[in-house]
Amino acid sequence: MHVLTLYGARECCLCDDAKVVLDRVRKSMPFNLEMVDISTDPELVERYGTEIPVLCIDGVKVFRYRIHEKKLLQLLSRG
Repeated sequence: MHVLTLYGARECCLCDDAKVVLDRVRKSMPFNLEMVDISTDPELVERYGTEIPVLCIDGVKVFRYRIHEKKLLQLLSRG
C-alpha cells in the first residue's frame, strides 16, 4: 500500500482543499496518509514553506499547491 505524505500548515485553505481531494480518492484507492504540519519544524518551513501543500507518494514529491484528482488516481494505480 502506498504511503502519501501531505506537508501543510494550519489555516491553509489550499491544504484544506488537498485533504478533501485525498479523502475522496481514498474511498476508491486505499493508501496510508501521513499529515505533516511544517510550522513545527524550521527545516520543513525552509524546504516547503512557499509550496504548500506538497504531496509525496512513497517519498517522491508529486504535487505542490493543488492536487489533481485524476492524475493522483493514475499515479496510485501504477503500483
